[in-house]
Amino acid sequence: MAENGVQTLDRTFDIIELLAVTPNGMGVTEIGQKLGLHKSTVYRLINALVRRGYLEKDQNTGLYKIGPKFIEISGLYVRQIELKTEAAPFMRHLTELTGQVTHLAILDETEVVYIEKIEVMQSLRMYSQIGKRVPVHCSALGKVLLSGQNSDYQEQVLGKIKYIRYTENTVKDANEFKRELEMVRQKGWAIDNEEHEIGIRCIAAPVRDFTGKIIAALSITGSKNIISPDKDEYYGKLVVEAADNISRRLGFTGKTGE
Repeated sequence: MAENGVQTLDRTFDIIELLAVTPNGMGVTEIGQKLGLHKSTVYRLINALVRRGYLEKDQNTGLYKIGPKFIEISGLYVRQIELKTEAAPFMRHLTELTGQVTHLAILDETEVVYIEKIEVMQSLRMYSQIGKRVPVHCSALGKVLLSGQNSDYQEQVLGKIKYIRYTENTVKDANEFKRELEMVRQKGWAIDNEEHEIGIRCIAAPVRDFTGKIIAALSITGSKNIISPDKDEYYGKLVVEAADNISRRLGFTGKTGE
């Protein structure tokens, strides 16, 4: 079964790579001849790719071409590279100002994904790395990211969250999390008050693209003894300023930091 699965994947990628260099498209028979595959096999794999949007059929010629899904995925990849490039100097400056670990993250349904991290040599060693995922309901980053989504998407995500309690401070259910999201919208930034790890607090703010949409979140993370509740406003202002600067670099010209 495993070998058959790998063979199917290889054949699928062979088709994709062939059509990627054939802008005018190809028919099923021609693809089969080029790759040495039976027509029925090609047809089956192509149908699966068309359903997912990776290939499309030209209604005039009947030939298959690369589909819009690849454009979407490529766009997301390019945007991430641009985001990280523009964010890096502001993240370094924020780390220098606060002496705390700085993270940049994006939303993936019920999880937050770290895409960049600036660490301090003498800071508390954080168990985080680029690519690491954390639950959306118990992180300042997650609160910021979900607060920027439309109500329908929020409800969809809220219904999927398992609401595992990592500490006594972790939100218990969807209703409590909704109240947290409303507070984030009012303040413009979010706090993780030892909600994922005991002794660790975080403050996060939104990063917007040129349309004003929240596409990422920036945070500082550190010991509760340093990022203490009495300093939330001070650190919150610094994080918001850094996030606003990144947003401006991405083309956002609206009013931020509210």
